[in-house]
Amino acid sequence: MNIPWGDIATFGSAGLSAVAAAGAWFAAHRANSTANTVASIERERWHEDRTPDIKLSFTGQFGSRGSITAHLVGPDSLGDLTSVQLEMVNDDMDHRVLNPTPEYTQADADAYVWGPFRFAPGIDGADENGRRTGAMPLEMGRGRPFAVERTRPGRWMTGTTAEGWQDRYTHLPIRVRVTCRRGEETWALARELENPPR
Repeated sequence: MNIPWGDIATFGSAGLSAVAAAGAWFAAHRANSTANTVASIERERWHEDRTPDIKLSFTGQFGSRGSITAHLVGPDSLGDLTSVQLEMVNDDMDHRVLNPTPEYTQADADAYVWGPFRFAPGIDGADENGRRTGAMPLEMGRGRPFAVERTRPGRWMTGTTAEGWQDRYTHLPIRVRVTCRRGEETWALARELENPPR
């Protein structure tokens, strides 16, 4: 059987065209993937460059109460924040309840603020346990105080005095997580404050 050279050339051209098309598709797909990766890196860099510079200070202590002021220092290109929410972070001890009782459950331990201060419940939108504040807007260059109070022994800590409880935190900092939002962007920042003397 004789195959005409013209047909062979046609099949050969079609095959080379298919290979070339596949190569072009692969190159375009790879270029698109690279462009998406570069764009993602650029978005992350832009997001990091705009990380809010939040300064916390302990102000206005009156007995066992006081306030923590959150001040938005910068960066100037960020502008105002849609919201700022503060959350007390527990100490580094293990608070798992190995032998729960009706008076003390894991839910009790999880709700309790294990640290020297909590936010004053019901003030500044703080939850009933004093774990976190409500979300409040914050203007560039401005600050806002949040009411705090010293933690007291949990109801299950029978025999522990308020002074004895606070003694365990004398040299430990107040640890706060600050969640900032501007539009769709969110930042979570860890901050520490010196525990003021009683």
